[in-house]
Amino acid sequence: MLHDRVLVRVSVEEGERRSSGGILIPATAQVAKRLIWAEVLAVGNHVRSVELADHVLFSPEDRHEVEISGEDYLLLRERDIHAVAAKRIESNTGLYL
Repeated sequence: MLHDRVLVRVSVEEGERRSSGGILIPATAQVAKRLIWAEVLAVGNHVRSVELADHVLFSPEDRHEVEISGEDYLLLRERDIHAVAAKRIESNTGLYL
């Protein structure tokens, strides 16, 4: 990975989902401005806030799809990531989910 790029994989669970009332919502249904979670697989040398195996929250509009060895991945810029869910806790770096 180069510069501030982050390679992520969206979990299969991001497709279909159920509402709180139990209604099945297909993956093709558009929800305006719904952010999604993905697992970080690789990071560029200028990425500071994200590490491998973190889960990141981003907008589906800020992504670029890439196929590697027959599997689909997403390529993001670090600045397009809204939140990081990680097991580590560092002081003075903000709130980690």
